[in-house]
Amino acid sequence: MTGLVLKLGPHERVLINGAVIENGDKRSRIAVMTPNANILRLRDAIHPETANTPVRRVCYLAQLVLTGDAQAADIRLQALRSIEQLSQVLTDPDSRAQLTLASQSVLADEYYPALKALRALLPREERLLAASVA
Repeated sequence: MTGLVLKLGPHERVLINGAVIENGDKRSRIAVMTPNANILRLRDAIHPETANTPVRRVCYLAQLVLTGDAQAADIRLQALRSIEQLSQVLTDPDSRAQLTLASQSVLADEYYPALKALRALLPREERLLAASVA
């Protein structure tokens, strides 16, 4: 099987090409075979007012492409610059690996893997911001 495989929990919602789809009562797997489909799990969605940290802002950029609200070509340079800025702060090997994956994904116009890699950095960012306030 090729393409993106979504594993959905009961009643989980996903946005596919502008249509909100809700899963039924049981867990399920959906294989999306169409390349370049705009897909976003609604549980992963970042609302504009919560895109208030560096990692959340670049996640939001990727999300705009996934929802079809922006074209990849219009977002690419800004996303890559933001990822580069993050790489100057998040210097541990695991963060670097996630940022490299995000950069490669953006360059390949694959924004779902980019979002996934960037979301992995959210807990780290939260800890760093909490430590800087304390």
